[in-house]
Amino acid sequence: MSAWSEFSKGIWTQNPVLRLLLGLCPPLAVTTSAKDAVGMGLSAAFVLVMSNLVVSLLRRTIPDRVRLPAYIVIIACFVTIVDMVLKAYVTDLHKSLGLFIPLIVVNCIILGRAEAFASKNPPVLSMLDGLGMGLGNTLALLAVGTVREILGNGTFFGLPVLSSVMEPVLLFVLPPGAFLTLGFLIAGMNRLERRHAHG
Repeated sequence: MSAWSEFSKGIWTQNPVLRLLLGLCPPLAVTTSAKDAVGMGLSAAFVLVMSNLVVSLLRRTIPDRVRLPAYIVIIACFVTIVDMVLKAYVTDLHKSLGLFIPLIVVNCIILGRAEAFASKNPPVLSMLDGLGMGLGNTLALLAVGTVREILGNGTFFGLPVLSSVMEPVLLFVLPPGAFLTLGFLIAGMNRLERRHAHG
């Protein structure tokens, strides 16, 4: 098990959103803009890396019968840190993401990596796993947010990009647009994977 493979698997082969279909609430709820998507992705990535580190360090200390509640408490501590930092220093993003920041506590990607990987592996590999999964999640959120913002608002990171080419399509900033965008991205990724496998 190499450090590179543990890091890179979360970006493509085991991308939590586009391959494993985990943690789909943020891609569907907070990706009306690329900025919000990146903010949510980086917030979750920080929590993922730090909780993986702490779970790995305590893996021989936490009794089996209380391991899931202990993981949730660890995750909640780092989510609280993220929430307070965003509220203090990135107020607009904090307001925009709203309730979805505290909901990182129950994101199944984070709890799943703590249970499936960090509780069984050393700290450095656990951090690399968390970093790769967090980066893969952030890239997936950015892809969904980019498509939705460009097609739904005609902007990218708030800058106009489609004003002279076409009118924005309101559907893409509404919930059905999130499902359509995510579905097409998953289909595209599956097609690339099949082409690579047969290529």
